[in-house]
Amino acid sequence: MKALIPAWVNGTLRPVEKLEVHQRGLRHKAVSIFVMDGNRVLIQRRALSKYHTPGLWANTCCTHPDWAEDPATCATRRLREELGITGLSCEHRGQVEYRADVGNGLIEHELVDLYLARASADLPLRPNPDEVMQTRWVAADVLTEEVDRHPERFTPWLRIYLTEHGDQIFASVPAQ
Repeated sequence: MKALIPAWVNGTLRPVEKLEVHQRGLRHKAVSIFVMDGNRVLIQRRALSKYHTPGLWANTCCTHPDWAEDPATCATRRLREELGITGLSCEHRGQVEYRADVGNGLIEHELVDLYLARASADLPLRPNPDEVMQTRWVAADVLTEEVDRHPERFTPWLRIYLTEHGDQIFASVPAQ
């Protein structure tokens, strides 16, 4: 069954097949989660089988809610499905919107609910190999430096989050 996600078509929110949303560059709902241990963020490298941005580093978890799914419920569900993470409380950090070319003629035009969750670095992880090929913890300031030096290694949305919305995402996160 094809995934239907909430997207705006001619100004009306309706369920649209995920690939079609990206092919047409339709504005659609999304969720992004940053799991933090102090000032360190858990990032993931996307599986090579992903249909866009394979092998690039992204924030802890990012996805599209199912049609009529609450964003907070989606955040909890996808942490479990992608990384095997359970039991974290996700704090809503507001919404952002961006539009980015993600290659192969596909566009992400997302209205994103941002979440931050706090954990310790010994958090048990069970990455789903269909979604994630690698994970690592990195200090937020070091991540920003890495993105500046090698932007081609990171997803467009992570680059946008760090350059345009870092204060919103990392507010109240302790400095190094």
